[in-house]
Amino acid sequence: MLSAASAAVVRATLPVVRAHAAEITAEFYPSMFAAHPELLNLFNQGNQASGRQRIALAAAVVAFAEHLLDGVPFGPIADRIAHKHVSLGVRPDQYPIVGRHLIGAVATVLGDAVTPEVAAAWEEVYWLFAVLLVAAEARLYQNAGVSPDTLWRPWRVAKRDEEAVDTASFTLVPDDGGPVPAFEPGQYVSVAVDLPDGHRQPRQYSLSQAPGGGELRITVRRVADGAVSNFLHDNVHTDDVVLVGPPAGEVTLDHTGRPVLLISAGIGITPMLSMLHHIAATQPTRTVVAAHAELTPERHAHRAEYDQLGGSRQLTWYENGDGLIDVDAIPLPPGAIAYLCGPIAFMRDVRAGLLRRGMSADDIRYEVFGPGTLDDTSY
Repeated sequence: MLSAASAAVVRATLPVVRAHAAEITAEFYPSMFAAHPELLNLFNQGNQASGRQRIALAAAVVAFAEHLLDGVPFGPIADRIAHKHVSLGVRPDQYPIVGRHLIGAVATVLGDAVTPEVAAAWEEVYWLFAVLLVAAEARLYQNAGVSPDTLWRPWRVAKRDEEAVDTASFTLVPDDGGPVPAFEPGQYVSVAVDLPDGHRQPRQYSLSQAPGGGELRITVRRVADGAVSNFLHDNVHTDDVVLVGPPAGEVTLDHTGRPVLLISAGIGITPMLSMLHHIAATQPTRTVVAAHAELTPERHAHRAEYDQLGGSRQLTWYENGDGLIDVDAIPLPPGAIAYLCGPIAFMRDVRAGLLRRGMSADDIRYEVFGPGTLDDTSY
């Protein structure tokens, strides 16, 4: 808990910190990377360039302060951050580096308003934040049987398939003779590649088939400015080796018998495929409604596979022919749990439509490809 003295200071200064949070994190990242260039290999530089990473960090710090002051729920955000960190090999000894540069950025942006009392109060917020995450990440590392030093393993591409326009899948098997880790449908792995500029960059890709098959499969869509997706498409083929981290991700399939509603767009189909495969193998009588939106049929990855798994309650919209997905046309079985994956604006619209139709917010789960949540309003 936040001390009484710090709580009073944080409550008084939270409005100004919230108002300048994006400026603070914009100051923070360049300062930290200048002092610790080795961390450039840990952070997605595409998200740095777009500003998404700093928006997500700003939102998380503000949300945690609100949690400490007023009990605003923070558990889902903490789970998401912890899984992302473990997928990248974040270490406990890196938290002091982040804390020092983050508090320094607060002082730089807010200037004389940051008295010693203000600095001490926000340092307390940060360290409570850090301790929470370090503990959560330690449990995840232990459960996965890895540490930050043993995170990355070499995996060989057993098969590469062209699934659609600008979309390829890579079936991976261990190149080190080790086991294939168990995972939950809906989870992802990090893949790290060494780019021509000398930097190593990791990216997360959803696992697009069910667990238990003795292999892992990822499906990658080429992104115009995506350094790693372009590298994989142009340079990685059958029998090549890539570095892969352990499965991670908190948005996983509910294993009860409740009906499932899977709504995706674009490459957001990938975690849905894992769920569909798993349900078909383990709960074939479970009620599933699968709805997918894509720009054109030519861009529909795993189309035949999806059609077969989706069965009679599978719906597809092609924007260039059918228009945008119609949430009201999607069957809504009583007691269903909904899973969403796709572009931010798409998921916001679908979630709003499901809430309007009477679904509980607790029964709508979503996977954002990248940092942050749907409630980070700056994007």
